[in-house]
Parts: sequence; structure tokens; C-alpha cells
Amino acid sequence: MRRDDLLDLNDVLQHPGRKLAVDISTELPEEEELDLVLPLEGYLEAVSSGSLLLITGEFKTRAVVECARCVGPLEQDIIFPIDEQFQVEGVPSSLSAQDFARVVDDEPFPMFDGNSLMVEVLLRQTLWLNMPTQPLCSFGWDGPCPVAAQRAPEDNSNNEESHDFDALKEFKDEENAG
Repeated sequence: MRRDDLLDLNDVLQHPGRKLAVDISTELPEEEELDLVLPLEGYLEAVSSGSLLLITGEFKTRAVVECARCVGPLEQDIIFPIDEQFQVEGVPSSLSAQDFARVVDDEPFPMFDGNSLMVEVLLRQTLWLNMPTQPLCSFGWDGPCPVAAQRAPEDNSNNEESHDFDALKEFKDEENAG
């Protein structure tokens, strides 16, 4: 079965020093939890040193995320680099007729199918690692946010339950005095 997201790196692996550069654009159709406004676009470069496969690149997209304060939707640009290294075992076929170089895929989730990189797996993982952790709407943490104000619990200062802590404080004060 042929997969569209596989990038064949066998030529790079069998010829150390040879570089492969590709432009990539994807909407990550398998990722349902991401709300991408624009496709994820960028480039990947791959080169083998003989013992390491080096993959570098840069990607950007625009996604809808939730404000950390008011949980309202907001669009943010996400730009991130890729700089990965994978172990290579074996001798490149350009140097030996008896063996060939192959990637050692020791990741918790497979990223390679033979010597082909599963591009969307790498991009999905790297994108999630570069998602903003506490994105904020234009109101930020300090300004009054009408959405956060609507979602905040009502002021309970006149409620008897809020006086429970006052009663505890009085009890503690009496205990310390006596």
C-alpha cells in the first residue's frame, strides 16, 4: 500500500553527504484535535553522515486555540523549526555491496517505515510540542476581559458560606489567646 505522507530517504542514507530538500504542505487530516486555519507549510532537508540521519526544516501555520483566561477562541500563528537526529546502522550501499544503511527507529511511536520518513507523524509531534501553552486574547491577564467576567463565579461575599473561613479564623485566634 502506498502512503502519500512517506518521504523516501533511502538514497540519502546509501550516499552519505547527499542532501534531499522538499517543500511540504499538509492539513494534517488525521489530527482531529487541531483546528488549523491554514495548511501547515514548510520545508524539510535530510542528509546522512553515515552514522546519523539529520533532518532539519521550518514550518508555519495558523491555528485556533483557546485563551488561557477566558477560554474564548483565538487565532495564532505558529512557527517552529525542526532539528532531528536519528541513528543509522549498517554500511551505506555506496561503500559496500554486502550491506546497506537503515534508520534505527527507537521512538515510542514509529516515525519510519523502512527508510521512509512518515512526514505527518513528525510534523504532528513537533507541532504539538510548539503549540502555545497559555495563549491570551487581546485583554491579557491584567485587563478586564468581558468574556472572563461572564464566566467568573458570582461574588459570594454576602453568602453565609463565605463566613465559614471567618469563623475558623476567630476560633484559631481564641485558641492562640487561651
